[in-house]
Amino acid sequence: MSRLLSALLLLASTTSAYAQWLDLPTPGIPRLPDGKPNLQAPAPRAPDGRPELSGLWRPASVSGDLRDTSRLQQWVRDAMAAHEKNYYKQGPHMQCLPSGPGYIAGAGGGGGGYKRIVQGASTLAILNSDLTYRQVFLDGRKLEADPLPIWMGYSVGRWDGASLVVDSNGYNAKTWLHPEGLVHSEQLRVIERYSRPEFGRLIIDVTYVDPGAFDRPLHAVVEMRYAADDELLELVCNEAAENSSQHWTGNKLTDAAQAAVDVPAGVLSGYVGRYEGIWLSNPTQVDITLDEGRLFVTRNGSARSALVAQSETTFVCPTCQWGQPYVFTRGADGIATQVSEVQVSGAWIFKRTK
Repeated sequence: MSRLLSALLLLASTTSAYAQWLDLPTPGIPRLPDGKPNLQAPAPRAPDGRPELSGLWRPASVSGDLRDTSRLQQWVRDAMAAHEKNYYKQGPHMQCLPSGPGYIAGAGGGGGGYKRIVQGASTLAILNSDLTYRQVFLDGRKLEADPLPIWMGYSVGRWDGASLVVDSNGYNAKTWLHPEGLVHSEQLRVIERYSRPEFGRLIIDVTYVDPGAFDRPLHAVVEMRYAADDELLELVCNEAAENSSQHWTGNKLTDAAQAAVDVPAGVLSGYVGRYEGIWLSNPTQVDITLDEGRLFVTRNGSARSALVAQSETTFVCPTCQWGQPYVFTRGADGIATQVSEVQVSGAWIFKRTK
């Protein structure tokens, strides 16, 4: 079965998600005279005087050298190339499995999605929208030298001035550090430094050390924003993904071209615009433009990619990471009201906003 038919099946079986409590103001946070959250207010302190990291956080940016392949051992580069040819469908996030250390800076593409941090005196918990969690123990215990490998690893933390330093090990080798197939070994060790310079900003400085996979450590800086007046929504990946990855076969660069059809310019112009929604708990903006008779997609401000028509309403993005289809829903006037981005994890719906 082709990816196009798989896309249509997924689209037919996926319904829009509606949530409650998204309009309720977050209690107890600083606000400006107009009632808006004051994200530039001083960072709060916990009862013990330590910086308070608790709250709901969303990723704003990720920088660093996680995609510097010169630091990787050859077997890792070979594995990444093989995963690319296979549509990355062996990735844990595509199999609806925990992303482990990938949640820190790379799962779902940028910053790992929304996180709720719950800070206590002896334990800090990090809750993810896909129902996974981490426990960071602050009671002085040490990491074991030879732990049983698990998905989320083991984490201990200590305070270094105004920063929380988290040291983690014990990861299994089934996870990726980012969606482009960056694998690692069970020797992986992750060091994170959490700092909150003001109320609305959380900075996570991350170092990945793995002598079994990297010739040199990898580094990333994740900047998070306080998600005021918002909620952590449940994400059950395999509700839409059951048995879907088996249909993602072929060559993403050539299959779309071989199945391409001509679509009139008047039809294409009805798809131009901005669409917004949630993808893997991440706010996502999709811009569709028309240039010299071809549609292009830009996702969250990234470089634009050409779309290849497979029908009047279904297009494939061969140069996008997963070669994913985009399916437009049109109104009676021919103007698209929404576009669905179809991936192994399901059909993600983005509504027209512009």
